[in-house]
Amino acid sequence: MKAALDSPPQPVFIPEQKAWLQVCGWKVPAGFPSPAADHTRKRIDLNERLIRNGDTTYVLKVKGDSMIDIGIYEGDALLVDRSLDARHGNIVLAVLNNEFTVKRLHKRGGVIKLIPENTRYPTITVKEGEEFDVWGVVTYNLHKLY
Repeated sequence: MKAALDSPPQPVFIPEQKAWLQVCGWKVPAGFPSPAADHTRKRIDLNERLIRNGDTTYVLKVKGDSMIDIGIYEGDALLVDRSLDARHGNIVLAVLNNEFTVKRLHKRGGVIKLIPENTRYPTITVKEGEEFDVWGVVTYNLHKLY
């Protein structure tokens, strides 16, 4: 995903209203259905479950296909937390030379690379003198199935 810095990512408003969902007390097999579906345990708030730092978390839509091999597709909504320190291996929203991109961060031996998760795209090595910043760490991918 690349976007010109002229149009920085726009946050999506997340209402303060709680969105309560039923939580089941068992793991769901991917094979045969469980007869215990009527026995839910409690309710959860998705804001509490998905967002660590409300003031620094943004929802951004994905454009492009450079991360499809790990299940991030065009149109998915990513939760990006700006308060987290980016570590080697994190999926990040980075700004390289005034363009935004979502990639896997590689930080080893003083070398910084942005690695796509699609073999059709090349790895980007951040060169000395280039403008580079990690805008935030991707914490969740909200991928619509239906």
